[in-house]
Amino acid sequence: MKTKQKHTALLTGVIAAALLILCLVLLQELLRPKYGQLNIPEGTLIADYYDDPTPHNVVFVGDCEVYENFSPVTLWEEHGITSFIRGSAQQLIWQSYYLLEETLRYETPDVVVFNVLSMKYGEPQSEAYNRLNLDGMRWSSSKLGAVGASMTEEENLLSYVFPFLRYHGRWSELSVRDVTGMFRRESVSHAGFLMRSDVKAAENVPEGRPLAEYQFAPICYDYLDRMAALCKGEGVQLVLIKAPSLYPYWYEQWDEQMEAYARERGLAYINFLDKIDEVGLDFSQDTYDGGLHLNLSGAEKLTRWFGRWLAENAELTSYGEDDQVAALWEQRSRRYHDMAADQARELEELGYLRSYGAKKPEK
Repeated sequence: MKTKQKHTALLTGVIAAALLILCLVLLQELLRPKYGQLNIPEGTLIADYYDDPTPHNVVFVGDCEVYENFSPVTLWEEHGITSFIRGSAQQLIWQSYYLLEETLRYETPDVVVFNVLSMKYGEPQSEAYNRLNLDGMRWSSSKLGAVGASMTEEENLLSYVFPFLRYHGRWSELSVRDVTGMFRRESVSHAGFLMRSDVKAAENVPEGRPLAEYQFAPICYDYLDRMAALCKGEGVQLVLIKAPSLYPYWYEQWDEQMEAYARERGLAYINFLDKIDEVGLDFSQDTYDGGLHLNLSGAEKLTRWFGRWLAENAELTSYGEDDQVAALWEQRSRRYHDMAADQARELEELGYLRSYGAKKPEK
């Protein structure tokens, strides 16, 4: 009789613990920010990767200079290259490293592309950007490492393990969409690419101010070394790039360091700022924010050039005969072109000419 009571008490305790855990999980899902609904698409990018079941020839890691400047759909349509951008806002190099480490648990791409702008940051920057980078990662030793390396002095690990400790103040902001968003995540990217079709010409781009120190921090080189070693160990070609964004300013001293690093390790390094004419970029019409990022037309131009470079300089697995891969990219291509048409139509309705970013003349 006592044994039966003990078993009953144990079962009751297990059920109570399970219900408590379930309630905590649901509470966290309810309170966490739904970035897509908050019109912060950058916060949705990291999680988008887990929804893609197909293998990739190329995986990009880095900040906005990858997720706004390269179009995976264009790579597929023009060159049959499958790719995904694991980019996020102000992605620091240790975050890129841990995202790469995690990605290599899911697949082994032929090429990893890393944008080197984040070499300029030698310490954590802000919780807001950390959350955009890390909230979407699945829990693993890689996420634990990324959180530990990224936290500012005001942050603590528990708030990442139990997000409701950080977001409990959102009670007053909750809406029906927070409830529906618990079970359905909204994606706005195209294999990690954020599309913008509007135009704002680059004018009066500021020159860089002299710096007291141009040497990149040792921690940045440490993580770049780790990235290079990880790729080498997995037989993945690492390509370093500097996207052709006109601002923030990319100093010649920084470029020299990247050239030396790549040369010493036998890596490819492409500074697209030196290839603007070759790519065919026109910053009077190929940027939506005055030269910080490319718009759709600029991203497609850059991607076409880079696709040719990849075809000539990388050993790429052919996925064109894989029916599952082809079907997914056909679906992705239709959605991509539908969104491009929608954006063009919206701009037309606003009275703008997409080609020039100018108001229509009065009739």
